[in-house]
Amino acid sequence: MADSHSADPRLTTPSFLVLGFIDQLGEATPYDVKVEAGRTVAPFWSMPHAQVYAQCDRLVAAGLLSESRQSGGRNRRLLKLTPAGKAVLAEWLADSSFVPVEARERSILKLWFGGRPEIHSPVQISEHHRTLAEYEELAGSVGELMTRGQREALEFGIRYERMMIDFWQWVEQRGDQRGE
Repeated sequence: MADSHSADPRLTTPSFLVLGFIDQLGEATPYDVKVEAGRTVAPFWSMPHAQVYAQCDRLVAAGLLSESRQSGGRNRRLLKLTPAGKAVLAEWLADSSFVPVEARERSILKLWFGGRPEIHSPVQISEHHRTLAEYEELAGSVGELMTRGQREALEFGIRYERMMIDFWQWVEQRGDQRGE
């Protein structure tokens, strides 16, 4: 994988997010990766900005990214995948292992601890409808310009939002049936 002077490259999904974007962009600064992640995958994979920079440093140290400095101007760091980086990214893309989803929905956690459905359901239904409309608009306006994988990821978002609307409507109806 990486050469002998490399740090232990324990790769995580955020590592592969960085490798994937730099691969797509060809060459990128950590800031470019941050912007691209916020513009594209943030609805289904959020990543704090500081984590992007930390991942870039780790991947350079592991020999999976090479670094050069932009001449003139702000002397920005330009990153490219090394052959080792391309190899681990290709291996990750080909790995079909199942990893359970870690759902992190704050309102579901609030329900668990006794949050009142009549307070949370209307807000959740409204917000998931809003997000669904944004995704459907995106699919209609640029869906044909997306790669197959990008379109399928967007379809996941659409289906997820529909499922969340259905779930919160069910929660709301259960409260109505109990007279709560």
